[in-house]
Amino acid sequence: MRAILDVVFIILNLYTWVIIANVIFSWLYAFNVVNSNNQFIAMIGQTLYNLTEPLLRPIRRFLPAMGGLDLSPIVLLLGIFLIERVIGLYIYPYVF
Repeated sequence: MRAILDVVFIILNLYTWVIIANVIFSWLYAFNVVNSNNQFIAMIGQTLYNLTEPLLRPIRRFLPAMGGLDLSPIVLLLGIFLIERVIGLYIYPYVF
């Protein structure tokens, strides 16, 4: 059972990095640092969008509009950190 929880930790850690990569990519795209006409860059952006948008969209519905500031990745990261702490403190020690 601990092996399954270890895999859950790895998946949550990888998804954290995907969220961070999506935020950085969106900044690079917004400030025109990356060439948006490049097919490889567009593929990376679409992949990051497809991986993160299903969890970010419901959070955006509940957050108030902050102008151009999107706080949904921060809320999602805090949720992931909370899940990791709950598993690590309350579930992991009691699994044989």
